[in-house]
Amino acid sequence: MLVAIAIAALAVIWLGYTYNRFVRGRNMIREAWSGIDVQLKRRHDLIPNLVESVKGYSKHEQQLYTGLADSRAKSVQTKGVAERGEIENAISGQLKSLFAVAEAYPELKAQENFLALQKSLTEIEDQIQYARRYYNAVVRDYNIRVQSFPSLICASLFGFKSAEYFELEFATEREAVKAEFP
Repeated sequence: MLVAIAIAALAVIWLGYTYNRFVRGRNMIREAWSGIDVQLKRRHDLIPNLVESVKGYSKHEQQLYTGLADSRAKSVQTKGVAERGEIENAISGQLKSLFAVAEAYPELKAQENFLALQKSLTEIEDQIQYARRYYNAVVRDYNIRVQSFPSLICASLFGFKSAEYFELEFATEREAVKAEFP
């Protein structure tokens, strides 16, 4: 009888400890996501200034400017991690197009304001990358706990589900040059 009570007590203690680890993990994911969100908002705040800088040189890229504005608006309204990643990747692609337009105007590329904006974007994207790595590491640890035995018993009992990773391409990334030899 005493052994059964001891086993039950240990099971309750283990369940409480494991539950608290899941709560801690979920809160760490939320905190890590807020770090990404702050950096994405900084990037979004920079976009109108970049567009205005390029707009003065290239008026025929209206579709690009409108697309960036629409994507920014969608991103702010999106809640899911995967969907937000898709929209942010679209923004990165549009920013790459914006920089491609800027490449055609040497006087724009030499303008101090544009160079400062480009440098700010690079710094922000570095911060996004750091925040994304931290977030994905926290998600990895949490998901291991959710999917591993015996903690998966507690996870299924209390409804803890695996979290989504956040993947993102960056506008400042350059594609590797393909070397071709005869």
